[in-house]
Amino acid sequence: MAGDLPGRSIEYADLSWPQAEALLSSPRKPVLLFPVGATEPHGPHAPLATDMVISLGMCRRAAAALADDPEMGALILPPLAYGVTRYSAKFPGSVHISEETLHNTVVGICASLIAQGFRYVLLVNNHFEPEHVQTLHRSIDTVQARTGVTVGYLDLTRRERAALLGEEFRRAECHAGRYETSLVLAEKPETVDRHTMATLPAVPVSLVTAIGQGLKEFKAMGLPQAYNGAPAEASAAEGEETFAVLTQMLIETMRALVRGMGGRDRPGFFGRREDGP
Repeated sequence: MAGDLPGRSIEYADLSWPQAEALLSSPRKPVLLFPVGATEPHGPHAPLATDMVISLGMCRRAAAALADDPEMGALILPPLAYGVTRYSAKFPGSVHISEETLHNTVVGICASLIAQGFRYVLLVNNHFEPEHVQTLHRSIDTVQARTGVTVGYLDLTRRERAALLGEEFRRAECHAGRYETSLVLAEKPETVDRHTMATLPAVPVSLVTAIGQGLKEFKAMGLPQAYNGAPAEASAAEGEETFAVLTQMLIETMRALVRGMGGRDRPGFFGRREDGP
């Protein structure tokens, strides 16, 4: 954890192997945060890495907030910046991996850490393509079946989670819109083209509605520039406010995982399989 490492590093990969070994006997429970996202278009104004920028921003803030916590600390695993990205495939810049590749990668990484004795691994995901989220849930199920250990997951597609994240998020008009663009402005502002952002009209298309209609491609959904919502209304100040909410939810999920009282959300709307609950 940050307080246990030279220079108070929060990156797991900065550890030496003796430091990693020492964590296993630390009185503070080490929670390994696993940032997951995608590399795909987020409008003409925001970076391809938008989802990962948000995941890392949450992880960094949570790790910093827990630096002196007596119960637990956090380290950030090297991120997984590729996901299931079929919806954006018609735009340049999208990098897609299959469900099985994602599943096997997540299962392999989590199982490897658990085999070494790390009992608290938590996925931090901000890419919400349904097949991607479904695969993350399936990966957690596989790890549970193989190891008996629960991998944590904060599923922001659940209604009670979304209710805390603003009107645009609740309406599912939040792909590179006000919600996501504000978060990137707060975490990595140099990657946002503010001039272009200010010229973009609002695109009031609900992804939940479009997905419910069976549409699986952004242009067909009515997102001709790979965004919906209102990016021109974004601000760094709003992003910081939203990060505070996200970070609090993440820390609460971490505590539930460490205390054996939960820590793994059941699937929300985007995480449900067509043949599942």
